[in-house]
Amino acid sequence: MKLSPVQQKFVLHWGEMGTRWGINRTVAQVHALLFISEQPLNADDLTDTLKVARSNVSNSLKELQGWGIVHKAAVLGERRDHFATTADVWEMFQIILDERKKREIDPTLAMLKECVDQAQGAAGESDFTRRRLTELHDMVQNLTRWYTQIRHLPTGAMIKFVKMGSKVWKVLGLAS
Repeated sequence: MKLSPVQQKFVLHWGEMGTRWGINRTVAQVHALLFISEQPLNADDLTDTLKVARSNVSNSLKELQGWGIVHKAAVLGERRDHFATTADVWEMFQIILDERKKREIDPTLAMLKECVDQAQGAAGESDFTRRRLTELHDMVQNLTRWYTQIRHLPTGAMIKFVKMGSKVWKVLGLAS
């Protein structure tokens, strides 16, 4: 597969952004290439196009499948596995947010709860530490609850909500 300059720019940038988000560069590039590909691709197509090791592509595909944003796609007459990414950008975004919440936020919230509980019973713990940990726990917990509520909106409602932007200020009575 020969990438156009725009496609190449997107794949390279998505790989760079992936590293900033804590994702392996090749994983992000495989995702980007599948995202802009009109047809499902096999591992050899990905290897040849990205010019990376086959094992790196295989590991990347496994990771992306684990995230739920890449799946096997049947191609008539082909024996090799082909892969495609979630087509709906809103669904993809929600899957990524769900996974990040599960892998990063949920364990952090559990750890903060443990720290708050331990600090409450620890005679030598400072009030400042107790207060700061409680504030952080409560903020993360409130954001998590908010996300859970927002996550269950239908896609159309989610899009409307996001497009509201600063109009939310007016609804909250904060508009100047």
